[in-house]
Formats: sequence, C-alpha cells, structure tokens
Amino acid sequence: MAMASASSGVKMPLPGMQEAATNSTVAHSQLSIIKLINIINFGDSNSDTGGFPAAHGYIFNYPYGRTFFHRPFDRLCDGRLIIDFLCENVGMDYLSSYLESLTPHFKNGVNFAVSGSQTLPKLVLFSLSTQLLQFSRFRNRSLEFQSKGIKGMLGEEDFENALYMIDIGQNDISDAFSNLSKAQVIEKIPSFISEIEDAVRAIYKVGGRKFWVHNTGPVGCLPRSLATTKVRDPSTDFEEIGCLKSLNEAAQEFNVQLSDLCEDLRRGMKDATIVYVDIYTIKYNIISNFALYGFENPLTACCGGGGAPYNANISCGQSGYSVCEDGSKYISWDGVHYSEKANAMVAASVLSTNYSTPPLKFDYFCSAPSD
Repeated sequence: MAMASASSGVKMPLPGMQEAATNSTVAHSQLSIIKLINIINFGDSNSDTGGFPAAHGYIFNYPYGRTFFHRPFDRLCDGRLIIDFLCENVGMDYLSSYLESLTPHFKNGVNFAVSGSQTLPKLVLFSLSTQLLQFSRFRNRSLEFQSKGIKGMLGEEDFENALYMIDIGQNDISDAFSNLSKAQVIEKIPSFISEIEDAVRAIYKVGGRKFWVHNTGPVGCLPRSLATTKVRDPSTDFEEIGCLKSLNEAAQEFNVQLSDLCEDLRRGMKDATIVYVDIYTIKYNIISNFALYGFENPLTACCGGGGAPYNANISCGQSGYSVCEDGSKYISWDGVHYSEKANAMVAASVLSTNYSTPPLKFDYFCSAPSD
C-alpha cells in the first residue's frame, strides 16, 4: 500500500494560520441562532481532559496548565488541547471526563479518552474497546435516568445527533517500535485499524451518524521518540528535518489505511457523515516551517531534562527536570505532547477544512433551532 503524500513533500503553510489560532472562538451572535452539538470523544492523551488523573488518582503538578489555566488542569499540556479549541469554536464548555466523579457535567457530551490508551490489546484499561464498553454503560444509564425524569441526562435524540470523535493510534505505533522492527509494526497496523472500524460500527448500530476521525501525527518527530532512540545505530535513518523516518513512515501507513477505512465506511453507511482529518500533515507543516510561526528548536521539549538536542530524557515534573521560560516558542511541551500554542495552530488548521475529507466546517454539526 502506498505511503501518504506527506512523505514526499510538505504543504505550504496556510495563510493567516497564526491569526486564526488566536481567534478560533465563534462569535456569541452566531451562537445565538444555532443549537450546540453534543460531542462524545474517544482517544488518548491528545484529547484527554481528565480521564487519566481521575482513573489513577493522580494530579498533574506545576508546570502543567501554567499557560492558560494558571494551574494544573488535568491535561498533559501547559494549557489547552486541540479538542478544547474545537469546543470553544462552537461555544461549548470543555468536555468532562466520563471518569470524573466530582462536579462533572455532561450537557455538552462526554470524554472517554485516557492518556496512554491504545487500540490494542483489547479489554485492558483503557483501550478503545474498553472506552466503547464505558460508552455503552453511559448511554444505557443516561436513557434509564432520563426516563425516570432525572434532569441533565442525554436522551435518545442527543445520542443520535451527537458528534462522535475518535483520536487514537499514536501509542499503538510508538509502543510497537519498542520491540518490533518497522516491517513488523506495519504488519500490525491492520489490526489497529480493525479496532477503529469496530468502534464506528458499534456506535452506528445504536444510532450514531456523525463521526469526526483524526489520523495520527508524526510520531518520529516527538522529542521523546528521538531521545530514546540509539542515534549512533547505523540503521537509524533520519528525515531532512531531523525526525525518525521509520516511525513516521509507519504513522503514514496507519493513516493511509485509516483514510481507506473511512472511505469504505462512507460507501456502506450512506446515511452517516464521516470526516477524516489529516492531523499528520498539519503537524508536519508546523514542524517544518517552525520559524515562520515563531517557534524555536522544533524538536526540543520545553519541559523535561537531558539538555540539547531533545531535552526529553527526563520527564516533565520528575527529579532533575527543567522548564523553559516561554512555552510559546516551543512546539513540544514535554517531549510527547504539544504546547498550547502549537495545539492552537493545529486547531486553526482543522477548522479551516483544508485538511478534512469531506471539507466540512466543524460547526456544520450544529443545527438551527426548530420553530
């Protein structure tokens, strides 16, 4: 199967990306004439808004959350994630984690994402299949409680009209490389894709018709991946911009197969809308054109340890770590997760529709109020 086009060239940056990143919220006057959607999200740390700390009783200490929230806010970032910016764009509150027991609210939907999650192995905490089981329980309990007159629960219509977002696969790729060759990792990719297909079909079976699927980013450009690779190994092959070629090629193959899956599902589910978003190309563009966007050292973590060139041998918050003064100059926050500024730029590109198939605006899934 052919590799994705990002391997052969980098798209030019979108005009106005920086301006869009800082102005991504929809005006209140526009929101007054639309009905906001419910978002039901499945994924890993790229979209985890509190699942991991709630599940493990863990607190992300300073400097996490320092940029926007000015305190740790249950995200592996210095501020907001891509999904936070998407929620802001349609005037929604940020999503509560399904696992949060104190003051959660699900009026806008629910987030099943948990940091570290993978598609496989099945039925382990917190694999995609487990997140689907949690969704089934949440749906059944919500419908039961609503039928008893309990307020604040999602109803049948809410679930049918919800936007189901899936953002998973990065950990499957990166973890597989810990003990497998590139060829062996690529052999496993169809099994990862099969889990995503099963998830979409399960949601479709209970009435879901709107899907928003993110592909995986350039794993080979993560400072942690670079720092933990034996750079003196003669078999290690680097791309021109300094990323690990084998990891990125595996990620691209994953994305090709995920795109093919979305196309196949569209043909079989003609009453469903399935949007595929090319996160890989968006992130690769930002890394390749880092200076244009005001970034420095695109493959270096702001928060971590070990020094140049990657500063990712020590995890952010662990003994011996250090943190940069200005996180807005860094694409990578902690060696694995992107900074708020980078997330804002990714979200702006997502909202542009230039990287979506079909090219539908995010607020397409909002509807005008009925008379």
